[in-house]
Amino acid sequence: MNEEELIKQAADGDSDAFGALVAPHLGLFFNGILRILGNRADAQDALQEALLGIYEDLPSFQARSRFSSWAYKVCINAALMFRRSSARIREDSLDALPGMGSFDEGGHHLDSRAELQWSVEAQALAEVEHRQLRECMFRALDALPDPLREVFVLKDLEDWTTEAIAARLDQAAPTVRQRLHRARVLVQERLRAHIQGRPS
Repeated sequence: MNEEELIKQAADGDSDAFGALVAPHLGLFFNGILRILGNRADAQDALQEALLGIYEDLPSFQARSRFSSWAYKVCINAALMFRRSSARIREDSLDALPGMGSFDEGGHHLDSRAELQWSVEAQALAEVEHRQLRECMFRALDALPDPLREVFVLKDLEDWTTEAIAARLDQAAPTVRQRLHRARVLVQERLRAHIQGRPS
């Protein structure tokens, strides 16, 4: 069966047709989700949720774009929703860090572990900042309109060429470049606000 016939049968509830329909695109779907989540186990879970969403929404698919483009958008949105619902930024405090050693009245270390423990503190705080910046980036990505988010993910996360993105999304290359530029500007503005200490 061709793709159009598979879509029709899958929309009518044929699970075998649905399996045949999505099978050629599973690699694309999984890699897109993995780029968003960065964890294979989470990506597997999000892919299952995305496939369920594709299956449930298939009757509303109107073939105004390619099935793979429409389904890929569903997968990216599922990844972002999964990340939003599961993300928990751990707030490290000094109390949670190892003891910093003993000091004499002059402030000199009496514990040989102190230098290492100060290093551990600095590393832990740097990791917190990195996670917060990463979360800010994904919030910025989540806030992008779908057309901008699609090209941003494919170009800057998936490393596709402009021509490949244009073919995948049925868009002209200049349109892809324009949307990519706008997406980058919006993401950079949000990251800049985060770095400068303003709410993102």
